[in-house]
Amino acid sequence: MVSAKTARARTLRRIATLPEKRLWYKLNNRQLYNAKFVRQEPIGVYFADFCCRQQKLVIEIDGWTHSTPDEIAHDDARSSHLSSLGYRIIRFHNEEVMKNLEGVLETITLHLLR
Repeated sequence: MVSAKTARARTLRRIATLPEKRLWYKLNNRQLYNAKFVRQEPIGVYFADFCCRQQKLVIEIDGWTHSTPDEIAHDDARSSHLSSLGYRIIRFHNEEVMKNLEGVLETITLHLLR
């Protein structure tokens, strides 16, 4: 029997956005600094877009739906919760992933080296 979190994570992986797919293509199979990333990782009540468990690094890819005051407050609460569990969070906008993927990868690499 599959847990509700596992089922939800699988659904989120299937409906990934183009920026998420594009970044995953570069993170998958330890391609970036040999770091092992997973997608849609359940952490508490949240799902991280990408997570390097060993480094406790979460990467979130945000679209325009993360721009209203309520959504920003939700993202802040989510980041606070993940931080309280020892995770570091990096956020990128969809547009940044699509237009500057190399810069995004450089930023992620810098965080992996910390």
